[in-house]
Amino acid sequence: MKAERSDAFVFFGITGDLAFKKIFPALQAMVRRGHLAMPVIGVARSRWDLAQFKARAKASIEAHGDFDPVVFEKLSALLRYVEGDYTDASTFVALREALGDAMRPLFYLAIPPSMFVAVANHLAASGCAKNARIVVEKPFGRDLASAQALNRTLLEHFPESSIFRIDHFLGKEPVQNLVYFRFANPLVEAGWNHEWIESVQITMAESFGIEGRGRFFEEAGAIRDVLQNHLLQVLACLGMECPCRKDDEAIRDERARLLKDVRTLEAADVVRGQFRGYRREPGVALDSQVETFVAAQFHIDNARWAGVPFFIRAGKRLPVTITEVLVKFKCPTPATLNFYLAPPANHYRFRINPEVVLAIGAKVKKPGELLVGEAIELLAHHQSQDVMSAYERLIGDAVIGDTALFARQDAVETSWRIVDQVLGNAAHLYEYEPGTWGPREAMTQCGPEGGWHDPRPDFTHLPGAM
Repeated sequence: MKAERSDAFVFFGITGDLAFKKIFPALQAMVRRGHLAMPVIGVARSRWDLAQFKARAKASIEAHGDFDPVVFEKLSALLRYVEGDYTDASTFVALREALGDAMRPLFYLAIPPSMFVAVANHLAASGCAKNARIVVEKPFGRDLASAQALNRTLLEHFPESSIFRIDHFLGKEPVQNLVYFRFANPLVEAGWNHEWIESVQITMAESFGIEGRGRFFEEAGAIRDVLQNHLLQVLACLGMECPCRKDDEAIRDERARLLKDVRTLEAADVVRGQFRGYRREPGVALDSQVETFVAAQFHIDNARWAGVPFFIRAGKRLPVTITEVLVKFKCPTPATLNFYLAPPANHYRFRINPEVVLAIGAKVKKPGELLVGEAIELLAHHQSQDVMSAYERLIGDAVIGDTALFARQDAVETSWRIVDQVLGNAAHLYEYEPGTWGPREAMTQCGPEGGWHDPRPDFTHLPGAM
């Protein structure tokens, strides 16, 4: 049976960075497409009035969206504001009044995870949770135990089908394309296994630092911030089996099944790094042991991926801001192609951010009499002007009750199980210079054979490790 649409959108944390950079622009885009025509109620502790709330929304869209005065006028007419403390029951009484006749509200918690439980409890006590949906931002807890506790609280007040754990990487068009490319092309899927693939690399590089979020990053670190969620979800999309059904849960079943086969990380599998100067950032401890870089080697214990290492690294203050996947195939045996000179491995290269790039690495014969080859890439570059942002897509899916692109309880807890033993100071912390590819130990202790592929801004290049 088709789920009913939500009839009000309520988001907590409207003064925060996430709302300013992502949510307001997504809401205007939804209005422009005709996907949003219900009350939008902002809740915050700030002593604002409605005019200030609207001014904040306008400033956000002008800075981070495609401001359209006609469309913004329509969005502005939908805005409402409730001021109050998230721990005060009276705030939620006022919210219930502001909801008016709305019977199926969608609550978006763009607030620190430490507030999730209090807000969920107050929503239930005030009657706001009835027939409602709730969206919670990652990280979903700080470790396995806290994630399990959070899930227990949410499930006391909302059924699993009404809980939307948002990981915006799953809403990115290129990440969805990873899955589509695999299963829509038999040529690809036929060799997508340990018999043909030597290794897989996933790099999430950011040239910027922590941008004034020192206090937040001290609580998170790179493992909690991106490895446990974003990058394990990319790994799941790369490694999962083809869904055998067309319902919303089918793809989530396969992602969860794949993650259950991922071996728990140990300290020897991980290299942590911290860029020089991090400890001088506001909000950062002078003796901080928090990682701004992590590299890890994963193994998947199933028939498809037995023996294939998956290498993931992520870091701040690296040379570029790019997220890229490199799938490296095994070299053919010398006996098969003994007339070639050191044939390089074939590869697939997927760029997820900032643009969408798909490249296939191959070797062709050089012109001339000699049977000598050269490496090339067959490249497709997508640059659509009207692709939905991840947040627009995911908020829209939550409004209609489509759970496919959201993380499920079992997958979240499995992801924490994978990293639980390497949280904190379990692995040594190495310093690295800003503008480099992290500590050299990432190359020697848990790097791929032949070295890491370092993405470059020019997407028309062969991987340096080939």
